[in-house]
Amino acid sequence: MSRRKTNTIIFSIGAVGYGLIEVIWRGYTHWSMLCAGGLSFLGLSTISKKMKNSNLFKKALAGCGIITAIEFIFGAVFNLVLKKNVWDYSRMPLNIKGQVCALYSFFWLILSMIFVPLSGKVRNKLMR
Repeated sequence: MSRRKTNTIIFSIGAVGYGLIEVIWRGYTHWSMLCAGGLSFLGLSTISKKMKNSNLFKKALAGCGIITAIEFIFGAVFNLVLKKNVWDYSRMPLNIKGQVCALYSFFWLILSMIFVPLSGKVRNKLMR
């Protein structure tokens, strides 16, 4: 399968998967979170490929960083600039402009420990 088609499928899995996680966690989602989820799963897949010789914790730290960065960028655009109020972490400790916070970055670390290996397996199956 081509790299473009593989990336499209990985993006789609991440978009749908993250959307479902949000609906289960918060009861709703916003379309922008599907894009963020797709980009995040693509990022985790890339980490799995590029850091294949690193231990899982290092991969998860990289995944946490990527997801937190995507969350901050999407938050800055959709919440701060466009005023869509998709989420607000301003009442959470250790937040940055209400768009990211330490607690959710920790959650991304834990989820990355699960989804970095999973995304790598998906990529490997698709590339056969």
